[in-house]
Amino acid sequence: MQLRYSFRLYPNAVQRAALARAFGCARVVFNDAVRAREDARKAGDPFPTAGELSRTLITQAKRTPKRAWLSEVSAVVLQQSLRDAEASYRNFFASLKGTRKGPRAGAPKFKSRKDTRQSVRFTANARWKITDTGRLDLPKIGPVKVKWSRTLPVTPSSVTVIKDAAGRYFASFVVDTDPVIDHARMPEVDRSIGIDWGLTHFAVLSDGTKIDSPRFLRRAEKKLKKAQKDLCRKQKGSKNRDKARLKVARAHAKVADARREFHHQLSTRLISENQGIAVEDLSVAGLARTRLAKSIRDAGWASFISTLEYKAQRYGRTLVKIGRFEPTSQTCSTCGVKDGPKPLHVREWTCRACGTVHDRDHNAAINVKVAAGLAVSACGAPVRPGAIPAQREETGSHGFPTGKLAA
Repeated sequence: MQLRYSFRLYPNAVQRAALARAFGCARVVFNDAVRAREDARKAGDPFPTAGELSRTLITQAKRTPKRAWLSEVSAVVLQQSLRDAEASYRNFFASLKGTRKGPRAGAPKFKSRKDTRQSVRFTANARWKITDTGRLDLPKIGPVKVKWSRTLPVTPSSVTVIKDAAGRYFASFVVDTDPVIDHARMPEVDRSIGIDWGLTHFAVLSDGTKIDSPRFLRRAEKKLKKAQKDLCRKQKGSKNRDKARLKVARAHAKVADARREFHHQLSTRLISENQGIAVEDLSVAGLARTRLAKSIRDAGWASFISTLEYKAQRYGRTLVKIGRFEPTSQTCSTCGVKDGPKPLHVREWTCRACGTVHDRDHNAAINVKVAAGLAVSACGAPVRPGAIPAQREETGSHGFPTGKLAA
């Protein structure tokens, strides 16, 4: 299984300038590739191949005065930028044919220097390395200071350097994990749970445990409102506006980081304590169009379920999703009688058939577990998640020991 490990970088002034050149050169090559494809499409000519683009946009372009500065960065960065353009077109055409799963991919667009996210990728051909002192040595950039928040399980073959909207730098490594070692780190247990999502409580478990919703966005709203107001008052194009924009981006990044850390800690705890987990497959996009949109986005249910998915696959757990139209809040978990729909303000109700008093969320969590088939056996559930690609964000494995740093 492939996982992505991200670490914070702290480049000095010279290295930040070198990274800015690398970002700019990669962006120019990507835009040149998109322009060449668009020109060929408008002229009715066949699309240029990857080899032709590499020879024209990189090798020959370096010899011209207009693109001579492409030689200031590693050639691997430019080649990987062309690969990104090729992958964008493949996804676009596959989406048009209907062979690509997920949301429809649009045609590749030109990148801008004002984009909130800039990135370059170094493969093994670039001869990057991790020094004995723990720094990340990148070609034509130098040894960059890294904050190693954990150890890498294996030696990675490539690294992606990312600059986000808040001006922070990250090194992202994609590594292949050993399923045998991962399963040994979490032995099987004979416990399973069902989870019901909520806003007052982030999640209610079938064993009665209620997990409070941190509401990171709601708690930071006052600070975000002030930062956004300061940004609106700055003159466009001024340096003060750039500083104010950076302040807003950092405030939002702080909220997103706190939410992500909460998701990783909670998902790791649930995965380690339970062999089977049942959740509702909610339409978060549809719920986000209601009057509860801000609270639903603040909870981040979709992100949390995705985190549970890849951790369940990694550690040999079972994650079952039940249909969103299952009447979990209308059915009595004691006698099984469907008692009809109830408004959201009704948090407790009494079954008219057996007289049992139910907590709405706890009763729904029990019904989720029963509907998923986990009430009898945690290990015998027939549904397991499919192949999960490398996660874009930092993986959560804080609570488990790992080996020495792959340096």
